[in-house]
Amino acid sequence: MNDHDRGVPAAPGFAFKPTLTGELTLLRPVTADDVPALLPMFQDAETSRLTGCYAAHDEAGLRAWYASRGDQDDRLDLAIVERATGRVVGEAVLNEWDPGNESCSFRICSVPGAPGRGLGTEATRLIVGYGFEALGLHRISLEVYAFNPRARHVYEKAGFVPEGVLRGALLWEGERVDAVVMSILAPEWFRHRGRPEPDLSRGPEL
Repeated sequence: MNDHDRGVPAAPGFAFKPTLTGELTLLRPVTADDVPALLPMFQDAETSRLTGCYAAHDEAGLRAWYASRGDQDDRLDLAIVERATGRVVGEAVLNEWDPGNESCSFRICSVPGAPGRGLGTEATRLIVGYGFEALGLHRISLEVYAFNPRARHVYEKAGFVPEGVLRGALLWEGERVDAVVMSILAPEWFRHRGRPEPDLSRGPEL
């Protein structure tokens, strides 16, 4: 029995690759031409640690990967462009789409030097908002490692809620690192649009 026979809705438009515009950033379909700008993201040791990615990436392989992103009908890969400079500063992705449960995963990564200027927070709000408002998703989730509090703070500012801990999920250079599972549900998003009330117990916003 296929998804149509079970009454599962068809793909909610992942094949269409939008351009999303905010005040600081513009998100557009990523292409192979973006590889030179994104390459530092794959070569930076600290970025590799925070994302738990050991894999080495050569430019030819990355070009092949990004050249194929526009053909995918079950995920959305967008380049993050800083509007003030026109520079590509990272990528934002909705992937691991589960049509039966109207859910997917989210990840975002920036080149060195980009974090700390509000670009990631706005890019997160833009693509997550598109997921709920245009794609009709019910749940968007992610995992963030315990040694990456800056990323967790960005996710919380955009409305992601911690759900639990995957204990010892990553082995990094001999250290077992927990991963925190976070998500936003559609009713939450439509209540706060990615701007939940701040938790004043955590101190001032960064």
